[in-house]
Amino acid sequence: MEASAVPHFRGGGPQAAAAAFSGRERHARGEAATMVDVTAGQGAGSGNLGIPSLSDFGAMLRRGDIALAIGILVILAVLIVPLPSIILDLFLAISITLSILILMTALFIQTPIEFSAFPTVLLISTMLRLSLNLASTRLILSKGHEGTAAAGHVIEAFGNFVMGGNYVIGIIVFAILVIVNFVVITKGSGRIAEVAARFALDAMPGKQMAIDADLSAGLIDEKTAKERRKALEDESGFFGAMDGASKFVRGDAVAGLLIVFINIVGGIIIGVAQMNLGFADAAKTYTLLTVGDGLVTQIPALIVSTAAGLLVSKAGVTGAADKALMKQFSGYPQALGMSAAVMLILGLLPGIPALPFLLLGGGAGALALYARKYKHAVVTQETAAAAATPEAAAAAAAAAEEPISAALKIDDLKIELGYALLPLVNGPDGTDRLTEQIKALRRSLAMEMGFVMPSVRILDNVQLEANTYVIKIKEVDAGTGRIWANQYMVMDPMGNQVDLPGTHTTEPTFGLPATWVDAVLKEEASLKGYTVVDSATVLSTHLTELLKANVSDLLSYGEVQKLLKDLPKEQSELVKDIVPSQITASGIQRVLQLLLAERISIRDLSTILEGVADALAFSRNPAIIVEHVRARLARQICAQNTSHNGYLPLIAMSAKWEQAFAESLVGTGEDRSLAMQPSKLSEFMTIVRERFEQAAREGEAPVLVTSAAIRPFVRSLVERFRAQTTVMSQAEIHPRAKLKTVGSI
Repeated sequence: MEASAVPHFRGGGPQAAAAAFSGRERHARGEAATMVDVTAGQGAGSGNLGIPSLSDFGAMLRRGDIALAIGILVILAVLIVPLPSIILDLFLAISITLSILILMTALFIQTPIEFSAFPTVLLISTMLRLSLNLASTRLILSKGHEGTAAAGHVIEAFGNFVMGGNYVIGIIVFAILVIVNFVVITKGSGRIAEVAARFALDAMPGKQMAIDADLSAGLIDEKTAKERRKALEDESGFFGAMDGASKFVRGDAVAGLLIVFINIVGGIIIGVAQMNLGFADAAKTYTLLTVGDGLVTQIPALIVSTAAGLLVSKAGVTGAADKALMKQFSGYPQALGMSAAVMLILGLLPGIPALPFLLLGGGAGALALYARKYKHAVVTQETAAAAATPEAAAAAAAAAEEPISAALKIDDLKIELGYALLPLVNGPDGTDRLTEQIKALRRSLAMEMGFVMPSVRILDNVQLEANTYVIKIKEVDAGTGRIWANQYMVMDPMGNQVDLPGTHTTEPTFGLPATWVDAVLKEEASLKGYTVVDSATVLSTHLTELLKANVSDLLSYGEVQKLLKDLPKEQSELVKDIVPSQITASGIQRVLQLLLAERISIRDLSTILEGVADALAFSRNPAIIVEHVRARLARQICAQNTSHNGYLPLIAMSAKWEQAFAESLVGTGEDRSLAMQPSKLSEFMTIVRERFEQAAREGEAPVLVTSAAIRPFVRSLVERFRAQTTVMSQAEIHPRAKLKTVGSI
C-alpha cells in the first residue's frame, strides 16, 4: 500500500498500529471579429455594402489559421476543378519549392523536436502532389493529342530533359527514382521511426520516474519538472507521429506508379481510338507527358523522403547536420589518413583513371593533417591549463567551490539511507518505490493538513549501518529505524510475537513486536491473519507519523505568504483589512502553527481568517485567537474525531476537576498560567491514562472535553504524556454532532 493512504489514529495499541499500516487550461481563444466598414462614402468600393474589399481579403490572409484553411481548400479544389496549364505550372513550382524548404529545415535544425510539425507538413505536401497528379492527368488525357506542351511547360521540360527523345529511357529513369524513394529511403526512414517510437514509449515510464525522483529529492523545482515532462511527451508524440507519417510517402510512391500506368495506357487508347493518332506518335506523346508528370511529382517526393530520413536518423545528435558530421568525422584524423592512402593506391592501379582518385586522396590527406594539428592544439591547451602554477590552480579551485554561505542552508526534510537500502530508491528493475510513496504522502498530507510539505531529500550515508535509516527534520534527527529492502515486515494485530522464521525486531513507528521475513513467506503470513507490509511502506509510515507530530514546525513564513496570496479574490480583501494594520503575517503564521500542533487542518483558511478577524476585536494574543478560531471550526473538528459509527465519543471532565484547574490559574488576562500542586497533577495524569486505556480496550478513541477557559492548560498538560489525545472545549462541539459519553474524569 502507498504512504498516502496511512490513516491518522489517536493511540490505541497494536490494533490501531495495524490499522495504520493496512489503511494509504482550457484557454478559450477569443479572436476579435473582423469588422467590415459598410458606411457609405468611405473609401473605394463603399457602395458595395457587406462585400469585403481587397484590403479586408489581404488582412484575412495575414491570419495564419485562415490562410492555412484556404490553402487546404485550394488543394482539395484542385482534385475537382480543371486547371489551365499555366496555373498547373505555378502549382508545380510551389510543390518543388516547398519540398526544398522542408529539406533545408531538416538539415539546419538542432534537434528533431524543433520540427515537430513535420508529420502535418508531410501530409499537406503529399496531398498537394497527388492533387497536381490528378490535375495533370486530366490535362494529359484531354489535350495530349495537341502536343507535348498540353500539360504545361514544366512537365514538358522535365520530360524532354530526362528522356532525351527516348521515352523508354524516361520510363526506366522514372522507375529507378520510384524504387530509390520507395524501397530505400522511405522504407529505411519508416523503420527508424518505428523503432524510435517503440523505444521512446518504452522508456517513457522510467524517464517520468526519474523526473519525479529529482523533484522529490529537491534537485529540481516544479517548473523545471513540468518542462521536462512536456519535452518527454513531445518527443514520444513526435516519433509516434513520424512512424505513421512515413506511410504517406510510401502510399505516394505507389500512387505515382499507378497514375503513370493509367496515363500511358489511357493516353494511347484515347490518342489512337479517338484522336486518330498513329500508335507510335500516341505512345511518344503520352509517354513523354506522363513521365514528365511523374518526374515533376516524384522528385519533390524524393526530396521530402530524404528530409524525413534525415529527421528520424538524427535522434541523439544535437546541432545542425553539417556541424555534427564535421565534428565527428574530424575527431579521428587517422581515419581520414587511411582513407587518403587507400584512394592514392587505387589511383596508381593500372586501368583506373588516376586523376579523380589522386585529387580525392590528396584532399583527404590535407584534411587529415589539418584535423591532427587542430586536435593537437586543443590537447596542448588542456595540458597547459592542467599544468598551471599551484597558485592559479588553487585560485581556480577556490572559484569553483560553492560559497561558504551555501553551507548555511538546511534541508527541512531529509532521509539518510544505509547502503543496503539503496534499492528502495533505485531498484534493479528500475522501480523507485520510496520516492513514489513519498510523492503520494506529500499529496495526501497537503489535502489533510492544508499546505504543501517541503520536498524530501533522500541521500545515502556510508556512516550508517547497512539497513538503518535516519529521518531528519531541519537537520535534527527525528526518528530512526532498521528495515530490510527486499523483505516484508510481519506484525500480529494482537501485539504478540509472530511465529514465523525471520529477523525479530521492533516496528520503528509504534514500537510493536515485528518480524522481517523473506518474500516467499508473504502469502503464509497473510493467511495467518498477520499484518504484512513492505520496507518502503514501513519507512513512509514512520515519516508520516513524524510529519504529523512536527507539522507545525514545517509551516514557514514563506508558505504562509503563499497561502495568503493564493486566496480567492473575495477573501484576499479580508487579508488586506487585517494585515498588517491589526496583525502581521507572522502573527497569522503563529495562529496556524498552534492549530497544526493539535492536528487541526488549515485547509479551510477562509474560515480561519474570519475567526482571526473576529478575535482581533478583543485580543492580540495568538493563544486566545486560536481558541476563538477553534470554535469557528467546530464542524470540522467534530467531523475529524467522529467514529466510524457516526458519533463523537468523549470523556468529560467532572466539576471537581474543572474547579481544581480554575482555582489553580494564577495571573490576570493574557498572563494567566497553571500552578497546580504536583500531587494533584500526578493524580490527574493517572486518571486520564486509565480512562483512555479503558476506552481503547473497548474499541473507542474518545476526545477529552473541558470548559473553554481551561482547555489550553489541560491540553498543555495532556500532550506531555498522551500527545495524540484530542482535547476539545464545550464551545467546539457542533450542535448537530451526535455525542456518546464513554467515561468521565
